[in-house]
Amino acid sequence: MAVLAAAGIEVVGENRLQDLIAKHGRFADVFRWHFIGHLQSRKARDVSRLCELVHSLDSVSAAQRLTVPALVEVNLSGEETKSGVAPEEIGAYVAAYPTIRGLMTMPPATGDAESSRPHFRRLRSLAAELEEAHRLLREEGILFLGVNYVDTEREFGRLLDELSARLRNRPERRLQPSACPGQS
Repeated sequence: MAVLAAAGIEVVGENRLQDLIAKHGRFADVFRWHFIGHLQSRKARDVSRLCELVHSLDSVSAAQRLTVPALVEVNLSGEETKSGVAPEEIGAYVAAYPTIRGLMTMPPATGDAESSRPHFRRLRSLAAELEEAHRLLREEGILFLGVNYVDTEREFGRLLDELSARLRNRPERRLQPSACPGQS
């Protein structure tokens, strides 16, 4: 963590509450904190107290307890082993919970980075639909496209292709890596 601070990193993510508590205890004022792991509803209050953004909201019970902005995790692949809200449920989810600031997905882990592209494209399409229906993402929203560890470098390239297509179509948008929606 000290190396990250020395390198000028401002935002860090943690995927386990117990690790978050320990690291936050030592580096609370050094970083801004995001929660990137599966969020159990019984841990939502603690995560809300420590973090400024949750990247993995996927349950109604956690959404009801969460007080910080969140990204809804969308299970685009339909994999039963993955967390996430089904694409057809996203609209109702977004309408019901005002803390939602965007969408997140993780494509299936494969040996072929190109197979991630349809998932990234579908998330971008869902985000566009939500802009029209719910104003989500219009002003301060986030579209997070996760990458797997299998072929991160090539998969990241596909992610950038899809994200840059969204930015090219939205010239008024600017990337602000240190800004977090809902925070000053």
